[in-house]
Amino acid sequence: MLRPLYLLLFNWMGWKIEGSFPSDIKKYIVAVAPHTSNWDFPLGVMARSILRMQNARFLGKDSLFKPPFGWFFRWLGGHPVDRSQRHDVVQQVVDIFNRHEQFILALAPEGTRKKVAKLRTGFYYIAKGAGVPIIPVGFDFSKKRIVIREPFYPTDDAEADFAQLIAFYRNMRGKNPELGID
Repeated sequence: MLRPLYLLLFNWMGWKIEGSFPSDIKKYIVAVAPHTSNWDFPLGVMARSILRMQNARFLGKDSLFKPPFGWFFRWLGGHPVDRSQRHDVVQQVVDIFNRHEQFILALAPEGTRKKVAKLRTGFYYIAKGAGVPIIPVGFDFSKKRIVIREPFYPTDDAEADFAQLIAFYRNMRGKNPELGID
């Protein structure tokens, strides 16, 4: 519905998308980084529409889903996560993947817009538990591009896997590059 407007805005702002999502894979995690600004969300919503991925869901901190705007984030496909306590979110999301024939989940592997020394591990263990690939996506504000990498299947060597992911994300410059991944 809003796709033509988003295409117009996207082009007017000078952004482009490099790569594409696989049409033959029905379940995967879209790991978008670096997440350094509130502008990442509207950019992601526009890209999701441009790429015709309206069924993609996302996780967000539970405070986003409270009145007065909670209905809006749910309408966009959001699912609240309570980060104040442990609720075995990894297993909950693995169960969601297992209940669906098609399921796409987008999230920020840093889990915050603040500076982080390493990626959080939940998205990785969700992918392993659900047997789905991770598709790394980089928001590169310096070149106004969204880069979609090929699917990445977690192995039994988490350290090597994270090194590959971080190497990809280090080439991306967020809106606030000082908050990017070390």
